[in-house]
Amino acid sequence: MAEAEMHHDHAAAIAAFLDHHPRALVLTGAGLSTGSGIPDYRDRDGNRRGRPPIHGPDFRKSEAVQRRYWARSMVGWPVLARARPNAGHVALAGIEAIGRLGSVLTQNVDGLHGQAGSHTVLELHGNIHRVVCLACAALFPRAFIQEQLERDNPHMTGASATPLPDGDAAVEPAELARFRLPFCTCCGGPLMPDVVFFGDNVPPARTAIALERMERADALLVVGSSLMVYSGFRFCRLAQAAGKPIAAINLGRTRADDMLDIKIEDTAERILPLALALLSGERRTGGDTPTFQLDGGIL
Repeated sequence: MAEAEMHHDHAAAIAAFLDHHPRALVLTGAGLSTGSGIPDYRDRDGNRRGRPPIHGPDFRKSEAVQRRYWARSMVGWPVLARARPNAGHVALAGIEAIGRLGSVLTQNVDGLHGQAGSHTVLELHGNIHRVVCLACAALFPRAFIQEQLERDNPHMTGASATPLPDGDAAVEPAELARFRLPFCTCCGGPLMPDVVFFGDNVPPARTAIALERMERADALLVVGSSLMVYSGFRFCRLAQAAGKPIAAINLGRTRADDMLDIKIEDTAERILPLALALLSGERRTGGDTPTFQLDGGIL
């Protein structure tokens, strides 16, 4: 099968899935944002790359951990700040606009769904573009904190390092010794990105909204997630328990492979725009019975 034909068949399968299940919950992960230049956490077997992540309890109690995080973030932030939605993000916003998905639940903290124009997004793990004071709960734009970091740490301005996921970067330990931490301009307290770190729980109110969206949905579409983190995998378990079909677009293994009704091993930025084109074409024809060609047959 020619490559273009294979991509079309993959897109046709996803278009048919969404057309048959227009209230689908779309769960997205880091694999969706790699096309925007943001590195992924895991390889194709679902194994985590690099050193262990910072844990929330350690961050809150240790100034040394905070210094490591903010120094690395100062260097890595420009990559994330420059990132823009890719064709996969834009296509999901388009599929939402034509009424062929219920809502988007993302494990990503990069804010790219909102930039792409999606309106039903729930950011399960928060948003890296916000910073919160641990003392008084004041919120700040991450770009504002970057200005403070660069002003107080001129020795690191313009430093280069290997980009890592979510604005992190590999910084040599020697650079941390004289690093000055950012602080709350309201009370002087310590700052933390407004995200759910490893070892922390998703806020209960946010979890309740996510579970309610899964309950309302008629299917689940996973995009760019290995589902190795339980906060995402639980939605596959819920969908399976309720008898709701599950599809996935992901390069490599997922934790839910044995639960999937459809598995597309391809990139979201290639498949989702094609699926949107098929769905939009059907809306223009106004036919009562959607048909999507797949391997010469009808879905």
